[in-house]
Amino acid sequence: MPDDAAGLQADEQEESRSVLLELSNEMVRLYKTLFGRGPTKARSHWLGSDAVIISLEDTFTAAERNMVALGEHQRLRDMRTFFQHASADEFRAVAERVTGRKVRGFISGVDTRVDIASEVFYFEPED
Repeated sequence: MPDDAAGLQADEQEESRSVLLELSNEMVRLYKTLFGRGPTKARSHWLGSDAVIISLEDTFTAAERNMVALGEHQRLRDMRTFFQHASADEFRAVAERVTGRKVRGFISGVDTRVDIASEVFYFEPED
């Protein structure tokens, strides 16, 4: 591989890492705004070239942790799903701003037993 091609590839990898880090940080900020506290762990990963997943851990508020202690997992899942649906435009806007790509699909999920959430964005294919 010629030197400029290797340099270009390294630049693209660095830009991709930078986008993923910014996406993680922005999701933490959005969670804090929407739920009153942000996750303590967040990681973003590309799923091929047209999708990204953000894994978020330790996201629950004190009230949500109380729901877990009471065994109210389904009620908590329903509540979180409702909030995610109500805020879908905000989630999409963050992903589009950070990546510069148009979101074509958004899926949000939570495992209430271990306090892990995921946000998955599917993008329009790049030209």
